[in-house]
Amino acid sequence: MFFRFSLILFLLCTTVQGQNSIDSLLLKYNTKKIPYIAPTELKVLQHNKPFVLLDAREEDEYKVSHIKNALHVGYNNFKLKDFKQKFQNLDTNIVVYCSVGIRSEDIAYKLKRAGYTHVKNLYGGIFSWKEKGYSVVDSTNTPTDNIHTFSKAWSDYLKKGTKIYVP
Repeated sequence: MFFRFSLILFLLCTTVQGQNSIDSLLLKYNTKKIPYIAPTELKVLQHNKPFVLLDAREEDEYKVSHIKNALHVGYNNFKLKDFKQKFQNLDTNIVVYCSVGIRSEDIAYKLKRAGYTHVKNLYGGIFSWKEKGYSVVDSTNTPTDNIHTFSKAWSDYLKKGTKIYVP
């Protein structure tokens, strides 16, 4: 009886941990200075309201796959000045994403500090987007199952899709 109870408890804990791994990362690393938008909400937004979708990953990640119509802005070389020249309306609806939502929070916060009033961070990033079964495209705008995982360690957080990591 004790063994059975222990096994059930172990399975429940590992299942919950697996489901909440991105949750744990975001709780640990994000400041919540930027509101989240869930992948399901973004999917609805794509059909109902004009907005700008920004990919805050590096160019090699973006080329492997990205959410369709996302503009690559990067992280390490993000240029706020260039963005402000292209998007002068501070009321522009903006959604920023990265792999899981950590780098995108940083970029979104820079936009918020620059005066943009409607900025959101995609909860769980492209990993959660893909987990919901939503499509991504490669550099030729062709649907793909590939997702760049940022690093080998971060690939554990990608639950659906083909993991690609090129150092």
